[in-house]
Amino acid sequence: MKKLSLQWRITLMTTVLICITCVLMNCLIGYSGKRYMDSIGNGISAYSEIDKGKPSSFNPENENPDSELTIIISGAQDSFNTTNWYITIAVSVLGGILAYFVSGRALKPLKSFASQVENVQPNNLADMKISDDVLPEFKQFCQSFNNMLDRLDNGFAAQRQFTGNAAHELRTPLALIQAQIELFSVEHPNMSNDTAEFLALLQEQNERMSQMTKTLLEMSELRTVECKDTIEIAPMIEEIFTDLAPLAEKKNIRLEYNGNGMMIGSDTLIYRLLFNLTENAIRYNRENASVIITVDEKNNQLYIRVKDNGYGIPEQYRESIFQPFFRVDKSRSRAYGGVGLGLSLVWEIVLLHNGTVKAEKSDKNGTVMLVTLPQKTNK
Repeated sequence: MKKLSLQWRITLMTTVLICITCVLMNCLIGYSGKRYMDSIGNGISAYSEIDKGKPSSFNPENENPDSELTIIISGAQDSFNTTNWYITIAVSVLGGILAYFVSGRALKPLKSFASQVENVQPNNLADMKISDDVLPEFKQFCQSFNNMLDRLDNGFAAQRQFTGNAAHELRTPLALIQAQIELFSVEHPNMSNDTAEFLALLQEQNERMSQMTKTLLEMSELRTVECKDTIEIAPMIEEIFTDLAPLAEKKNIRLEYNGNGMMIGSDTLIYRLLFNLTENAIRYNRENASVIITVDEKNNQLYIRVKDNGYGIPEQYRESIFQPFFRVDKSRSRAYGGVGLGLSLVWEIVLLHNGTVKAEKSDKNGTVMLVTLPQKTNK
């Protein structure tokens, strides 16, 4: 029973109740009918001789029942019982069918609610509230669900505000540290090797922290960005390839793209999305390999694939890679640079544009990242 849907449970319970009711009624009607037929049979005497004519008077108590009449009454009883059982089966089956469709209609608000819950995302909580114009049985349920959405929205807003405030407050001291390191390097050109190595490490970590705070600040401000720009993808990819050419040349990686497409969204954020995916594809790629971006348009959707020849992503990590600060191989990730927020930012940008992103294919020969975006964004 636990594996059956609520609709089937209601149908089965209703059918069982109908069957029990019909069986009880059949037994009661059959018993009553048999008693009445027996009493009629015991109180009637028929005459088999046709030529005797109609009697002037008749007293059942002074006559013996005719055997033929007894047989007819007994046959009628059997036929009556059989018909009752057929009617019971027919009514039970018909009642079960009607119960299935009626329960399905009664449960339609729940099915609609389930489909609505599947579309709930952190960026559309306010739009997922259920209308109060529902059945009385669902009003309390709808109010509780809407209140939960309000609490979630407030929680996400507080989280974004805290992240933005923290990142903003960290920018100033990090900038001062960077300036002091550079000033110390200029004032002490003849410093020892140990000191120079220490300053280089300090500067590297400070730059990493600065990049992290910059990304966190961008993530906290995503909700305030308007998505109304008309974007052509191919020129944007060319610009990204130009910006990342020095990084690609270090590993002798060839950059290519095919196709083009138009969409409505935030030009700045889409640029950041493609930049992060391309940068990751270069950083985690093999030397003397390639990064290929393919753009397709179909059914008012834009499909962007970024393919590399890297080492692949294990299957159990293909969803976790979009979590903040997650790294598949921490030692190798730190060697390649980055702060672990690139794909998380990609995920947030895609959600803001009502799209999806996933690792479409990944094995030892490389990874294909697929981004699906609507060409017209409801924002």
